[in-house]
Amino acid sequence: MNGQIMPSLEDLAAKIARMVEERGWNQEEFARHTGLNRQTVRQILLRNGGRRLRNGTISRCAKALGLSVNELRSLPLERLLTRVNAITSADCDALLRRLYNSATQPELLAWLERNPERARQLSPEEIDELLSVQGTGGPLTRIGVERYVEIVERKRKLIQEVHVVAGTEYLELLEKFVGVLYEKVQPYRERIG
Repeated sequence: MNGQIMPSLEDLAAKIARMVEERGWNQEEFARHTGLNRQTVRQILLRNGGRRLRNGTISRCAKALGLSVNELRSLPLERLLTRVNAITSADCDALLRRLYNSATQPELLAWLERNPERARQLSPEEIDELLSVQGTGGPLTRIGVERYVEIVERKRKLIQEVHVVAGTEYLELLEKFVGVLYEKVQPYRERIG
């Protein structure tokens, strides 16, 4: 194809694994970003040459990494790493700037100064949530920024774990368990709503 040698599927899996490593994602995080089940992700990241990568799998991996399938297949690893790092850094910097610029509560600003690495881990939705609960008498004032961020981080981890379990044979059990819990909290939600 245009004089380019297409990488073997083993080489492609190795590229993907290296870029995921560069992003700092673990298996669960990569599974969440791609929507792939944990077993598929594990085989890709362990560079298991015995598994054939389907086009849909390659497409999901490329999208999660902010690349096109063609870029993932054809660009050398060094160039891909430069692109992935630039995309990640630019996105992260823009989100952090937005958080710093929109934070009005002194405690939140102080937390951001003390915890830049944890702040970088916040998703756009989590940043929106933090910004929405600022103000006198709000949750950041009542329970403190550190405690609130810990709750946000716990929710993130729980959602990642639920995504992993949902991709297994335990989906039906998970549905039942969540259904029972949901019924339990529904009256509480209606009372405070």
